[in-house]
Amino acid sequence: MFLIAGLGNPGQKYENTRHNVGFKTIDYLAQSWNIPVKKIRFKALIGEGVVGGEKVILAKPSTFMNASGESVSEIARYYNLPPGNIIIVQDDVALPVGRLRIRQKGSDGGHNGIKSIIYLLESDQFVRLKIGVGSAADDMISHVLGTFSKEDGVAVSTCIKVADEIMETLMRYGVTEAMNRYNGFGKTEAE
Repeated sequence: MFLIAGLGNPGQKYENTRHNVGFKTIDYLAQSWNIPVKKIRFKALIGEGVVGGEKVILAKPSTFMNASGESVSEIARYYNLPPGNIIIVQDDVALPVGRLRIRQKGSDGGHNGIKSIIYLLESDQFVRLKIGVGSAADDMISHVLGTFSKEDGVAVSTCIKVADEIMETLMRYGVTEAMNRYNGFGKTEAE
């Protein structure tokens, strides 16, 4: 069994912000796998289904970004999931817009949602699918709570549209194979 949680902020005000690429990815996976994410449990919207013979829980924590660990840890405890069976989809300001990076473990990298999850899971041993949203020259909060330009939105959508392949690779073949196949996806000719 795997938990795939996309990070974001609830509410229409935040719907199309850079910080909500995790939510957008869960919406895409829900549609691709025909798993409705409509149940309210564990301080999240969740959906359960089977993908490639594996039970999958899709979650969109409704706690706001900085408290994402409250929801993720509740789900993990309830289903007795080890951290290695948790996949978090997050925005990453250290990556260029539209680039992907998969990490098996590690620090929070300055991401408050990841910091909350590490603290409440008492572990950093969960997989992260990072989607690049680029960085800001000055006000990072306004940047992550801002919306994408049309061109950047297309680049990020291209990343989201391979999320089902990435998740299936992670669940079937493991994190090393997924990193080998997808790290650096989205690199443009200009880079």
